[in-house]
This record gives sequence, structure tokens and C-alpha cells, in this order.
Amino acid sequence: MGTVYARSLDPLPMQGPEFGVHADDIETPDVEQETKQEVLENKDVIVQRVHIDGLGRTKEDYLTYEIADVFRAKNLIDVMKRAHKARQNLLRLGIFRQVEVVIDTSQGIDALSNGLDVTFEVTELRRMTGSYNTMIGNNEGSMVLGLKLPNVFGRAEKLTFQFSYGTKETSYGLSFFKPQPGNFERNFAVNLYKVTGQFPWSSLRETDRGVSTEFSFPLWKTNHTLKWEGVWRELGCLARTASFAVREESGHSLKSSLSHTMVIDTRNSTILPRRGALLKINQELAGYTGGDASFLKEDFELQFNRRLFWDSVLSASLWGGCLLPIGDNQTCIADRYYLGGPTSVRGFSMYSIGPQCEGDYLGGEMYWAGGLHLFTPLPFRPGKGGFGDLFRTHFFLNAGNLCNLDYGEGPQAHLRKLAECIRWSYGLGIVLRLGNIARLELNYCVPMGVQRGDRICDGVQFGAGIRFL
Repeated sequence: MGTVYARSLDPLPMQGPEFGVHADDIETPDVEQETKQEVLENKDVIVQRVHIDGLGRTKEDYLTYEIADVFRAKNLIDVMKRAHKARQNLLRLGIFRQVEVVIDTSQGIDALSNGLDVTFEVTELRRMTGSYNTMIGNNEGSMVLGLKLPNVFGRAEKLTFQFSYGTKETSYGLSFFKPQPGNFERNFAVNLYKVTGQFPWSSLRETDRGVSTEFSFPLWKTNHTLKWEGVWRELGCLARTASFAVREESGHSLKSSLSHTMVIDTRNSTILPRRGALLKINQELAGYTGGDASFLKEDFELQFNRRLFWDSVLSASLWGGCLLPIGDNQTCIADRYYLGGPTSVRGFSMYSIGPQCEGDYLGGEMYWAGGLHLFTPLPFRPGKGGFGDLFRTHFFLNAGNLCNLDYGEGPQAHLRKLAECIRWSYGLGIVLRLGNIARLELNYCVPMGVQRGDRICDGVQFGAGIRFL
């Protein structure tokens, strides 16, 4: 039978230029062609052995879960498909630089006439790898240096050290990642970190030193993350002109919290999707595992994307959240919500909506924000099929509100506050997608519903980030 190299899932060519001849030149009867098709696709085969060549520090028993499905194949095409899937599983582990698949007839005394051997030829990553790159956050940029030790103990564990220096934030951290054998999406992680950030809209500087543990797992069509975080927070004033309300918040605090995140994401892209939907719900409870911060925080994110005529896309999104203090404690400025800027309600300055004191924005305990967007190709489609496809024309309508709660008034009064004095804006611009890394927007904005104390950006506004309303 010879050796078949399973490089692609494309059907094996039965005739035509792939064999150096044209279909018209072949005079064999149709019966013979059908017989060849039968031999290749429908003949029963048995996968007798699966080999993995090239292993060094990786434990072979760990990989058994990833390749076991190959033994269930019933014919050659099925073998190729299952071998390709197993190859993808091996690459997903993040411990191999390269994985090749070779399918051959079985050899040896016990070889069957229809037996096959499948061999995975792997090349492991080096014990230590380094990286240097730039990262774009919500309207900020960072330089990131990383050091990674993949496959530390031979079962896809990963130890990572990362240092990030940005325009508003500097951080470094050490993390350990451990997946469950046979179920990579079910994994455990431990993180140690220190983060120093500057928040000029609040004249605030914050330094966090903390540890967190995470357990992630899929459940039906959802992905869940359970997290415990203990963080020592140090708040200080960024400038001498900081308001008294910000100075009151200065000092040290300890937060210990439990959180749960559920995500359903069917979008084809996280940066600039053209179809699919997103639902993300997060709950955080602080104070019951120690610390001096006590609150319950609930927030959600909802997004729908639908492709229309002329390669245009209609996108609708809705955000919301509520922060409830527990006991007699006041909420901390570092835990509250902030709204406004080129990544949320466009036409307003960065996080410059809602309660403020002497020009410093203090955040709010309840908010909502919604957006309606129409993305279309550039007029006359310059660069179609190439660089021009990274650009989109953008028409938008945004709205939202942010307020503090008066806990004696009740839920209906809180909802009325959110419905009053709504900030909104509309405009148009150009969007550039930087691969799957980030997205840039240059918009002309017209802010409406401006309230006293809000800072606006009437006209051209530039935004960069990975998460947009």
C-alpha cells in the first residue's frame, strides 16, 4: 500500500492534473474509478499502533489522552481526519514547536492486511523561551518582556515571568499554569504580581501587590472561571492638586475576594467580529475571606453581530453593572465603575462621566452603556483582497449613564437615576484591525446629553484597544 503523508484534510485526488494527466485522457471504465474510490475511502482498516517520536522531557502517558481517538477510525479517510485532529490537540498544548503525521501500513509478525500504523513526529520547545512585544490596552500601549518555561514537569505545565512597561501602567508577575490531562480547557493557574497604575482622570496612583488562583472549565456551551484573589492595595495622589475626596481614599487596604465569570462567545473574532454573539457575566464577592473591603459586584456584557448586504456588519452591545457595599463600609474608588472615552461612550474624555470632585472623577456604583454600530467597507473598496480589507467605515450611536446609589431609596429609584440625564453621542469614522491583537479607531464624534462636570471631546477622537462598546 505504501506510505501516505497526512498533511491535509482535502480529499485524495482521484484523477486530473494532480496526477499529471487530464480526465479526458483517461480511458479506464467508470467501474474501475469507483473501485479506486471504494479502496481509498470505504475499505475497512484497523489502526494497530500509534507512535510518538521525538519526545524528550514530555511524559508519554500524558499524551495518550490526546491521540486515543485515532484508534477509533474505521477507514483511511477517517484515519486522516482523526490524526489531523490529534495533531491539533498536540499543538494546542503549547509544548511542541512542530508536529508531523505519517500514516503507513503495519509491519511485523502481527501485522494485519488492513492494519495501519500512525506516527506523530514531534519537536519539543526549548526548556526556556523569551519574548519581546508590544501590547495595546484600552487607549494605552505597553512594552512586554517575557520569559517562559514550557512543559516544566513534562505534563504541559507552564511557568511564565512577564514584565510590562506602559504609558499608564507598569507591572511584573509570575504565573504557573497546569491543564487537566485529556481536557486542556479545564486548567488551574496561580499568579503572583505587582501592578502600578496611574489614573490621571482621578489624580490617583495605585499599587497592587497580590496573589490569585484560578480554575477554568467548560460546561455545555459556556466557559467558567472561579477565582480567588488577595491583594494589598496602596492608593496615593498623582498630583498636588488632587481633590480632598481623592486624598481621603489614599492609604493602604487589603482585599480578599471570590469571583465567578461565565462566558458564551460565538463570535468569529474578538477584535472586529462580523457574526456571532457574546454574553459575559461576572460576580465578585469581597470581605468573606478576609480583608477590609466588603462588597458584592455584578456586571455583564452583551454583544450581537450580524452580517448585512454589501459586506456590511451591524453590531449592537450593552454593558451594565452594580456595586453594593456590605455592612457599613463605603465603596473604594478603586472598585467603582468608570465610563466615557473612545472605547465606551465616544465623544467624552477618558472616564470623564459621572460623579466628580474638583475635576477628579470618582467613579460610580451603578452604570449602563449601549452602542449601535454599522461597519461597512471603504468607499470604492481600495486595496480589496489585501491591505484595504483591514479598514472599515464606522457609523455609531452610543449612550450610557453612571451614578452612585442612595441605599434608602430602593431599586426603583436607582433605575430612575440611570434613566435620567443620559449621555449619548453619534458620529462616524474609520476602523483599522491590527490582526487579532487590537483595533484602532479614528472617529468624528458629536457628544449630546452633556451634564455639568462632564469632559467632552467634540470632534476628532482617537481610540486604541481590545474591548470596545
